[in-house]
Amino acid sequence: MLFNDAGHLLLVRTTYGDTRRFALPGGGVRPWEAPYQAAKRELREEVSVEISALAFVGTYAATSEGKRDTVHLFKGLTSQQPRADGFEIAEAAFFPLDALPDHLSPATARRIAEHRGEQDAVPHW
Repeated sequence: MLFNDAGHLLLVRTTYGDTRRFALPGGGVRPWEAPYQAAKRELREEVSVEISALAFVGTYAATSEGKRDTVHLFKGLTSQQPRADGFEIAEAAFFPLDALPDHLSPATARRIAEHRGEQDAVPHW
């Protein structure tokens, strides 16, 4: 969960899967990386921003597409404007939490509701 100086949240639309859905940026952890290093790398590669004040939020179990994944969620800050890489990311923009786009992914909607204190944290992504 990457926030800008105004407290707006970065959301992305991918070039694969349901391309209408906005979601939190993410990506894979390489075998030699710690999850926090992967978070920094993925943001740099996919939306060309650096993250500061990186803090661990939680670990979640994901079972979409018939496979089991572990999702490590972090939050942080940036003062930079995102630029979609055009390869994996079609669109990247900051949104105020009270003016989110339509078509949020269900997992993203849950994480935002948890962040805002509107629901208790759940262990599944």
